[in-house]
Amino acid sequence: MGFFQQVTVASLLIVWLLAGKAEARQIPPLEGLEALRTSFAGVSDFSADIVQEKQLSLMKRKLVSTGIVRFRKPSLFFMELNPPHASRLLLNDAQLTLYLPREKSSSQVALPPDQGLSRWFGLLARPLTALPEGVDVRADRQGGLLTVAVTPKGSGQVREFSVTLQEDGILRKLVIVERGGDRTVITFSRMRRNTGLTDRDFKLP
Repeated sequence: MGFFQQVTVASLLIVWLLAGKAEARQIPPLEGLEALRTSFAGVSDFSADIVQEKQLSLMKRKLVSTGIVRFRKPSLFFMELNPPHASRLLLNDAQLTLYLPREKSSSQVALPPDQGLSRWFGLLARPLTALPEGVDVRADRQGGLLTVAVTPKGSGQVREFSVTLQEDGILRKLVIVERGGDRTVITFSRMRRNTGLTDRDFKLP
C-alpha cells in the first residue's frame, strides 16, 4: 500500500463496502450518511483483523497482506500490516507517522485539517442536515448491509472510496480506487468494539 493510499485509509477509516445476495437498493445520500452516523454513535473504540488486497494498474498479480487496525475516538487510528509488506501507521488527528519495521525508519506528514479525523468525527457527532462540501455521495442497502460511496471533487489521488457496514455497525469492507487505476480492498473480520483501548495500543516501535 502506497504512503498516500495509507493516509486516505487512515483518514476515512471510520467511514465502509458490500456483500450479500439481495439486490442493492439505492437510497438518498443523506439518509445513507445519517444511518452510518447512527450505527457508529455508540462506538468509543474498535479493533479488527484485516485482509488487504491491492491491485496495481501495471500488474496482473494482487498484493495480499494481513494485519490489524485499531481506532479510538476522537482521533486516534493505528494500522499494522504483516510481512512481507510490513508497515505500521499511526494517525493522530491530522498528524500521520509511517514506520517500516524492516528498515527501522519512519516518516511523518501533517495533513490539511480538513483531512484529519477530527473533521470527519465532527460531522458524525451530530445529526446531518446536509451533505459535506467537496464530495459527491451515493448510498445503497443490500440485505442487511449499508454501502456509502464517496467521490472527492478535487484533484487528489483518490477517485472514489466505498465503505460497507452491517446494520449493527460491524465493518465489512473498504474499497479505494485511485485516479491512476490502482485499487485496494480491505476486508474486516473479528471486529471488537468498546474494549477500552489505551495509549499503549497506539505505539509504533
